[in-house]
Amino acid sequence: MTRPDPVFSEPWHAQVFALTVHLNETGHFAWPDWAAAFSKTLAANGLSKELDGGDDYFTAWLQTLEGFLDQAGMTDGAEVAQIKKAWETAYLTTPHGAPVKLPG
Repeated sequence: MTRPDPVFSEPWHAQVFALTVHLNETGHFAWPDWAAAFSKTLAANGLSKELDGGDDYFTAWLQTLEGFLDQAGMTDGAEVAQIKKAWETAYLTTPHGAPVKLPG
């Protein structure tokens, strides 16, 4: 029996999922370690309800991935926070309908 392809409600959900799978498949972490960390993130965020794969689920997924990347030395938590702030500023100041771009 063939499993259906996953359906994502937002493009970024698919992107963060694919990135996580790629990092696992290229040996950056073991899937059981990922599953344990993701479960802890969900519990810490009070997400014990049945999730439908929406923003709450993938926000927790992204938070877990960022933690993995930071622990592995693949990114710097301060740098991630700085980039998030720059994107927030960019999308809050971009006129409606215009593409969001980071300065510089």
